[in-house]
This record gives sequence, structure tokens and C-alpha cells, in this order.
Amino acid sequence: MDSVQSSQTSMAKKARVEVAHPMLAMMGMLIGGFVGMFSETSLNIALPQLMAQLGVTTATVQWLVTGYMLMVGIVLPLSSIITKWFTTRQVILFALLDFMVGAIISASAPGFGVLLFGRMIQGIATGLILPLMFTVAMQIFPPYKLGAAMGMVGLVIMFAPAVGPTLAGIVLGIASWRWIFWLFVPFLIIAFIFAVSSLKNIAEVSRPKVDFVSILLSTVGFGSLVVGVSLASDHGWGSTTVIAALVVGIIVLAWYTHRQLAMPNPILNLRAFAIPGFRIGASLVMINFGIILSAMYLLPMYIQKGLLVPVALTGIIMFPGGVMNAVVSAVSGRMYDRVGARMPARIGFIISMVGALMLAFTSTHSAVWYVILAHVILMIGAPLAMSPSQTYGLNSLTGPIAADGSAIMNTLQQIVGAIATAIATSLLGIGQAAYITSGANHAAGAFVNGAHYGFFFTLALAVAGFLLALRIPKANR
Repeated sequence: MDSVQSSQTSMAKKARVEVAHPMLAMMGMLIGGFVGMFSETSLNIALPQLMAQLGVTTATVQWLVTGYMLMVGIVLPLSSIITKWFTTRQVILFALLDFMVGAIISASAPGFGVLLFGRMIQGIATGLILPLMFTVAMQIFPPYKLGAAMGMVGLVIMFAPAVGPTLAGIVLGIASWRWIFWLFVPFLIIAFIFAVSSLKNIAEVSRPKVDFVSILLSTVGFGSLVVGVSLASDHGWGSTTVIAALVVGIIVLAWYTHRQLAMPNPILNLRAFAIPGFRIGASLVMINFGIILSAMYLLPMYIQKGLLVPVALTGIIMFPGGVMNAVVSAVSGRMYDRVGARMPARIGFIISMVGALMLAFTSTHSAVWYVILAHVILMIGAPLAMSPSQTYGLNSLTGPIAADGSAIMNTLQQIVGAIATAIATSLLGIGQAAYITSGANHAAGAFVNGAHYGFFFTLALAVAGFLLALRIPKANR
């Protein structure tokens, strides 16, 4: 008996894949993941400057956000099959090089088209790095260190969006928007060096059959849906082009869903949605991501174009909310262990409603402290609901399907984030047009009116999240 216990204790102290220096092996991915998440949020603050310098509309410039998230959402579900065809080291080194190339293209772009191309290349890299951070950490750290390792990965993902707008605001205050992308390059070079020197393969390269039809359907389906919603900003929701893109997207995604459910080894195992707990948890996560992305897209533009605040100060105004987001995200995960998901999710969405409502009642003369307070309240509510909802959904899965839950959530929240940003842009344009049609002729006032339309959409998402959170059962731990 003692020998068995000793053997079990010895196994508990060993990692599934032993490496000499696990932290050094992770460092390249951690830096790459930080840059990827930083890139996802930092550019929002530069959008007004990009619109002025590149001569594009709000509807066009939002593609720098939605296009990036669309590529992340398309690549994420492919990460599992990619790691079965190529070694972990090859995938990460390619992703870091890919990100460097995308950053250099964006930094030196002569116009909007090349800048968007560079951004979408960066999205491919982020879609490869993010899931591998979690996968590699699970493999190379022993069980007794796994909690700390996963916390470190989570902190990287939370900290980047917290400091992104502030650092980008400082950069824009002393240099042009191009330096946001040049700033990525030295960090990516350091990450590449760590990956070359310390990272080894942690998964078996089995090269299974690739279902190219599913990949095509996924790309066309999600792409058409995001394109349709995005084009509505310029052409209106009744446009033939918009309706055609949305119809194509819905039909192709229905085909994709049917194919995944019929396949023995699907790329994205959508059978997880048959489990009520996962269905509710995943839906709450997607709604929450829509709340955060729509608000974080509108807020920096409102501060600059509605309140006429300089870009460097805009980053400072957004810093308290970003820090609060990171802090509450770290705490809310522990709340699930104590009280489950029901209470944090409901309270989180109620607090989000208060923050969104405060932002919806701003004006061209709102005090800066009021905007900061509204942002902080929103950044308390959204992360308070996020982590417990995610844990509740993933804990509802057991057996082999449990491994697919995280991939499904990560994929769909990026797609929903892109769609939420596009809808917020469309509502922003509708609100501006309504203000001008009323006979007023004040650019800042028109933008604030448009932002109100967008913030009411954020409020509607928070209300929908709260109503869905009512369906979380009491016994959920």
C-alpha cells in the first residue's frame, strides 16, 4: 500500500511532458499572447486619428477591429488539427514570425487596405498562440504547480487589455499611430528567441485526415456573417448586399453545424451545446464579451470626438477601468469556488447595466470623473459575471467532449466580439444621421448621439445576460 501511495505521490509531482525549465519554455508564448491581446484592444484609441489621417469613415475603420477578431475566430478552431500536423515549436515560431510580419506591414502601410491586411495577418498569429498557451502549460507543469501556471497565463490575458489603451494613448501623444505596431516588434523578437532556445514539442504529430470542406464552410460562414453586419454601417440593414451576405452566412453555418454533428471527429465539437449547463455558460460568455467589446470600441472615440479630449489623456482616463477589469477578473474566479456561478453572474450583469446606462446618458459636457466612474462600474460588472459563467459552462462537460468546450467558447466569443463591434458601429452611424436630420449642426453632438445608440446596445446585451443568468440553477458547484 505504501509503495502504491509513494508511486502516486511521485506521479503527482511530475509533469506530463518534462522540460528542464518550464517557465522559459512558456516565456515565448506568454510574450506573444500579451502582444496579441494588447493588439486586440490598444488600437481602439487610435481609430479617430486613423480616420483623419487615412481619410476613411467610422464604418470603414472599424474593420481594423472586426477583421482582426474575425481572423482570430477563424484560426482558433483549427489550432487542434494544426498541432497534430506540426510540432508545437514549429507552430509557435511561425506564429511569432507571422505577427512580426503583420506588425511591420501595418507600421509601414501607405493606406488603409495594406493596414487592414497587416492586422488580419496578426490575427492569424493570435489565433494560434492563445490556445497553445493553455495547452502547453497543462502539459509541462506538474499538477501541484498547475494552478499557479494557469493563473499566470490568465493574468497575461487580463493585464494586456487593462494597460493597452493607456500605453497606446501615451504612444499616440508623443508619436504617430505607426509606432503602436513598431512597438510590437522588439517584444516579438525576444519571444522568438525564447521559443527557439527553450520550447520543445509537447504533442504527438499524427497527421490525421483534414476535412477541408469544414474549414471552407467555417471561413465562409463566419466571414459572411461578420461582413454582412459590418457592411450595414455603410449600406444600411435593408441593403441587398447586406441581406445577401447575412443569408449566405446563416445558410453556410447551418451546413457547417450539420456537418460537425454528423462527423465522428469534428473540427469543432458542437455536440457540447446539447448539454444545458454548457449552453447557458457559453451564451453568457459570448454576451459578456459583446458587452466589453462594444463599450471598449465606443468609449475611446466618444472621449476624443464627443468630449474633445486629447488622445494621450484618453488613455489615462481609461486606465482605472482597465485595472479594475484585471483585478475583478482575478477575484471572480475564486468566487465560483465559494458560491457558484448563479450569484456572481446575476450581480455582474446588474452592475453592467448600471455602467452602460450611465454611459448612455453622457453628453458633450459630461465631467471626466463621471465617465471614469461609469467605465469602472462597467468593468466591475462584466468580469464579475465572465469567469464564473465560463467555469460553470466548462464544468458542465465531462469525458472527451470536455476538451472541446474551451475551443468552442474562445472561437465564438471572438466572432461575437466582431459582430458586436460591427453592430455598435452601425448604431453609431444611425444615431449621428438622426441628429443631423433633426436640423442640428454640431459634430461633437452628433457623435455623442450616435454613441448613445451604441451604449444602449451594450445595455440591451447586459439585460439579455441577466435574464439568461436567471436560468443558472442554484446547485451548480
